[in-house]
Amino acid sequence: MAVVTSEQLRGAAQGLADYAAAHGLTGADDRAWAYNAILECAGATGPAPAPGWVLGTPAPGDAFDLDATLAAISEAAVANGVADDTASGRDRASCRVMGLLMPRPSQVSARFHELAAHDPKAATDWFYQLCCDAGYVRRSAIARNVKWSTPTHWGDLEITINLSKPEKDPREIAAAGVAANDGEKYPACQLCIENEGYPGRAASAPGGAHPARQNLRIIPLELGGERWGLQYSPYAYFNEHCIAMSAHHRPMHIDRATLGCLLDFVDTVPHYFIGSNADLPIVGGSILSHDHFQGGAHEFPMMRAATAETFAMAAHPNVGGEVLEWPLSVLRLTAASRDELLGACVHVIDAWRSWSDVAAGVIARDENGTPHNTVTPVIRRVGERYEAYLALRCNVTTSEHPLGVFHPHAEYHHIKRENIGLIEVMGLAILPPRLVPELEAVRGHLLAGDLDALEADELTASHATWARDVYAHRAAELTPEGALDVLHEEVGAVFGRVLENAGVFKWDEAGRTAQRRFLDSL
Repeated sequence: MAVVTSEQLRGAAQGLADYAAAHGLTGADDRAWAYNAILECAGATGPAPAPGWVLGTPAPGDAFDLDATLAAISEAAVANGVADDTASGRDRASCRVMGLLMPRPSQVSARFHELAAHDPKAATDWFYQLCCDAGYVRRSAIARNVKWSTPTHWGDLEITINLSKPEKDPREIAAAGVAANDGEKYPACQLCIENEGYPGRAASAPGGAHPARQNLRIIPLELGGERWGLQYSPYAYFNEHCIAMSAHHRPMHIDRATLGCLLDFVDTVPHYFIGSNADLPIVGGSILSHDHFQGGAHEFPMMRAATAETFAMAAHPNVGGEVLEWPLSVLRLTAASRDELLGACVHVIDAWRSWSDVAAGVIARDENGTPHNTVTPVIRRVGERYEAYLALRCNVTTSEHPLGVFHPHAEYHHIKRENIGLIEVMGLAILPPRLVPELEAVRGHLLAGDLDALEADELTASHATWARDVYAHRAAELTPEGALDVLHEEVGAVFGRVLENAGVFKWDEAGRTAQRRFLDSL
């Protein structure tokens, strides 16, 4: 635990109060109040601010470091016994400070809707900046993510190794094992609107660990005639990564009502795309218990994919249909009318849910009625037209592929084992942080030409077969300066093959014929 002196606490409290006023989180005349509120959060009753500071002009300075300032204040809180001496305890202390220094939710909502009435983009620009300035969107953590793009047959795929989410403190993991369970969990999950302002709790608390959300602000939206909320992701995977979540804690589902909500969203925020994870295990996202969407201001590789062929639906003559040249089986529907697009999407989804094609490995339902087919839908507006991307998904398993036939196959689990969710369907890989040290270790063995060490090293054993293949066909490029770039390219190629695994209609003659059978049924 670092020792924070009285002078350091004064500087941190003054700097943060100035920062809050300069960024519009508080008013310039709130600085004395803000200073004292910060002291209270740190469990301190002093020191006094510098002479003349209260009447001065807010000046955090270009060198102001929000993370370092919050770290100093949270260390003081730990020393004064008002915060746990753990990573999450410090985070809760930091969130409490920023939550106090932000406008109240009703003020944020009022300002957002005032701006949105004239310019929806101005509204999201303002709200996103507020969430960044308040430290809810963790910009410095996001900046640590490793990112690159890899040219493939499917276009340039986007690859990220996610380093932004904090690792769990071993002490908290141990505490969670002995935590009492009182049978009630509040909030029910991290997507519930009741998270707004929640103080968070330690792993040892009843109900287990839950992050602090005092600096979370949620914009109320009406989608499908119901209350939803708009927030930004604290550990964004792409530009302005937002989440829209139902006010009701209910399971994910894909149906007409869901598509209507997606269309309502792009009518409200026309410069963002919006999409939903599929609603079945294996092909769905990591959270299936709470109905929610993800969107933002990003154009994904899938959206830039070429058109392989077009098709028409007799019942929906004003809706254009395209098969995208994409590793997953994605249909793009376009229309000027949202109602006509909605009808066509429902028609495709209903047809797919009941579609079985044994030759292609697609089985709509088990003998006991368990469903296997669903879609990952994405909606956006392009000019005056609506676009819907429907990725056809099937979660059947076999003895050969017990984790899913249309799931990353075992030979690629050394790179990607998790579900292919909404974001990855669109061509942005979210890979685990373990890959950073593992790829560095692979690099070292390949540069040394010591291939036998790949199996012996715990960091590289899972990658040995793949790494040997990389060495066999790219040895000349494995220089100290270029080896990591080569490995990154090869990781991107694996991601492309993983997406191919998830495609229900393959890009061979049999797969094209099978897809034509389904399209003809429409």
